[in-house]
Amino acid sequence: MADQDHCDAAVLPSLEDPLAPAVEAGTTAAGDGPKTAYQAAMDEGERLLRRPREAAGVVAISRQHQKGRMTVWERIAVLTRSPPDVLFGNWGPNLDGASLVTAILDIDGRDVALYGHDFTVRAGSMDATNGKKLARLMELAAARGIPLIGMNDSAGAFVPAGVGGLDGYAEAFTALRKISGVVPSIMCMFGYNAGGGSYLPRQGSFLIQPENTFFGLTGPGVIKSVLGEDVTPDDLGGPRVHGASGVVDLTVPDEVGALRTATRLLSYLPDNNHTLAPYLPTSDPLDRPSPELGTLFRKTFESPTGFNTPFDVRLIIQQVCDHGDYFEIQPTRAGNAVTAFGRVGGHVAGFVANNSAVASGQIDVHAAYKIARFVRFCNVYNIPVIFMEDTTGFLPGREQEAMGIVQAGRALLDSIIDLRTPRILLIIRNAFGGAYASFNNYATGADVVLALPTTRLAVMGPAGKEFVYKNELRKVRADAKAMEAESARERVARGASEADARAAAKEAAAAWLKAREAEFNARYERELMNPREALSLGSISRIVMPGELRKALGENLAFLLRHYTPSSMAGVQREFH
Repeated sequence: MADQDHCDAAVLPSLEDPLAPAVEAGTTAAGDGPKTAYQAAMDEGERLLRRPREAAGVVAISRQHQKGRMTVWERIAVLTRSPPDVLFGNWGPNLDGASLVTAILDIDGRDVALYGHDFTVRAGSMDATNGKKLARLMELAAARGIPLIGMNDSAGAFVPAGVGGLDGYAEAFTALRKISGVVPSIMCMFGYNAGGGSYLPRQGSFLIQPENTFFGLTGPGVIKSVLGEDVTPDDLGGPRVHGASGVVDLTVPDEVGALRTATRLLSYLPDNNHTLAPYLPTSDPLDRPSPELGTLFRKTFESPTGFNTPFDVRLIIQQVCDHGDYFEIQPTRAGNAVTAFGRVGGHVAGFVANNSAVASGQIDVHAAYKIARFVRFCNVYNIPVIFMEDTTGFLPGREQEAMGIVQAGRALLDSIIDLRTPRILLIIRNAFGGAYASFNNYATGADVVLALPTTRLAVMGPAGKEFVYKNELRKVRADAKAMEAESARERVARGASEADARAAAKEAAAAWLKAREAEFNARYERELMNPREALSLGSISRIVMPGELRKALGENLAFLLRHYTPSSMAGVQREFH
């Protein structure tokens, strides 16, 4: 083993020049006499500045690279080209940063607070001093009103520190919770994190997880020892699992993708809770016509299934946003609802849309919580919201009731009622019953309600004909039964067997009744499932043609923002989330 260690040491790369002349102790590099106290202090200062970057050593850095992971310093270099202003670089007894880097970065001209676990030093583990270091950074971010990015790559609490590691996490938990709603935070997950390493980043506003990473309350080893179950890290806490549950907001292929995604997401977010998101001038004219939308609706609604044909609402969001660019949040969870950030005329807006391409756009438990959380974020950070409605209602059924659809629907409705930022509702097609009543109409606080000519706004969908035309339908169905009996008698009289006569009569009566019910369906749509009554009652402000949709939304958004003063939340805080 000693020989092996000697061999390993012999092949370690070095940055020192073996041909450089030796410098005797107590002299300067130029050999011009003993060091002065001042020069010694300068040399020590240079060493301390380099110490956090060099403390790991070449071997630890090589191990990190062999795992397919970057070092914390390499990750910082992806986020910004400007040198970071490192804070508390010599924190810890070894003056090596104590496995945690904290800094202020310049990202696209904006100040951003950053922390990142240095896995090459003590596996990025936490102790009591690290918790204080993190807390100071977060308090600085809140005091100066700058956003926070976290790069999490930690083995958890530093076991030799004893309870100090837990105290460190508790202090960090508390600080991050206190700045929540003051400044936005974006968390990236790298490596293998468990316990406190999972709790801390999920306190952030948004969480991004690359492939081949894990985080969870416990690892597969604990699951095996306690429950006797064999499970892989990916199946227990990988991006596929967390992306579907909503624990993770965005999943990406690799570390660089996570960091690039974080900077792109940051471009849509304000610095703090009393400013607007960054305005970005655009060369895309606000009055740009969108004939593509007319084509989409024509091909959709003139298909054999007519107004029941599903389509992907993201096609509309794309046509409305500047240059078709938008940023979807939680795209792998509850696809029946779309939540996204985009710009219209340079202004950032949040989009909340029902997506009929998935489960007919019905709102289930997962979609309700997904929307509620997104709307509450927009509310806290002064982001206007554009709602796009196309849903037949909340998803019924025993499973949904058991999962708490009533509470989930309440969370959605509460978030919309509490929304204080400018908000617009666009009704695309279906807006039925409780879904309409809870989806940002005038009564729940909308500033503007627009509707396409394809709008079908009613208390109920086609089934509503059973209540509106109850007596007429009852008579038609009685007529069908009488017709069936009379037809069977006539067929028997003409020599048909009784069984054949009944079967033929039943089939003919059913076809007649189906045609009559189709007439009632068409009448119901003509009389009630349309925007006319809502227009007459003022529930809709005006009709917008598909090709003018971008212009209508953009002009209303710009008007509302001209008369909106961003501010932090005030007033009563409700009991439920």
